[in-house]
Amino acid sequence: MVRSPTSLNAEGRTRLSSEGARPKSPPPQRPSSLRLWLRRRRPLLRPLMFGVIGLGVIGACGVAVAALEPAGRFAWLNEGVAEIGKAAGLTVQEVVVRGQQNTPRELVRAAIGVRSGDALLAFSPDTARQRLESIAWIESAEVQRNLSGNILVVLHERQPFAIWQHQNDFAVVDREGRVVSADTLDAFGPLPLLVGEGAHKSGAAVYDLLKTAPDLLARTQALIFVSQRRWNLRLHSGTDVLLPEGHENAAIARLADLQKTQAILDRPLVSIDMRLPDRLVVRQQPQPEAPAPNHLRGRGRG
Repeated sequence: MVRSPTSLNAEGRTRLSSEGARPKSPPPQRPSSLRLWLRRRRPLLRPLMFGVIGLGVIGACGVAVAALEPAGRFAWLNEGVAEIGKAAGLTVQEVVVRGQQNTPRELVRAAIGVRSGDALLAFSPDTARQRLESIAWIESAEVQRNLSGNILVVLHERQPFAIWQHQNDFAVVDREGRVVSADTLDAFGPLPLLVGEGAHKSGAAVYDLLKTAPDLLARTQALIFVSQRRWNLRLHSGTDVLLPEGHENAAIARLADLQKTQAILDRPLVSIDMRLPDRLVVRQQPQPEAPAPNHLRGRGRG
């Protein structure tokens, strides 16, 4: 089919008119202030971005090495991470210690091993906890490290229970027999006196039995462990009470009853032997001899 020039001209005009009716593209908009700010500081942001990425890579390597090498063969890597963190402001700001009463402060500070201004990432809470728990006074410790720069240490100290005398040496022990101090014996008030080999480990049980007989406890000066088998009570009056092995509870109850009914502890006695279940052996103090008459003294001079 051959189109006429008229039809061609009409079609061309239609195309031109349709093309001319298309909307014009909008003029380019001005960049936002944030984009302009980032564009101006692009030379500074690139080194910072690379530094953050590098710190992340080193930190990840440090964590992997710590997991694979617990012995710390690559401690230099952790030290490098700590120094980078210190340069970024991760330093120790404050060390707070709670629960410290009898433990010397200088021992606590030495065990923590960190002070204000040190690299925070170089501080190991677990290592500090182990060093703290090696101190005799400290039963357990809790150590926390916060990214704010604060280190919190909570101490749980052993409580002084008695003074243990062993071969002319004296020491303060807790109820489990752990020696906590050998210097400050008078700093904790009146404490029970335990005497003999092994007395520090089993004296708490006998002391608790004596607490059921307050009058007897008040008269007791020392608990003496004999041959690591049985106990003697040394009273303030000088009397020794010999308790049976393994039956201390019954003997103490019996002695308390004798004191109520017969005031046996008020007598001048050398010893009260309670080792036999069916009898009580009492040894009295010897009576002083009466002085000889004057006429007998003169005759004896001859």
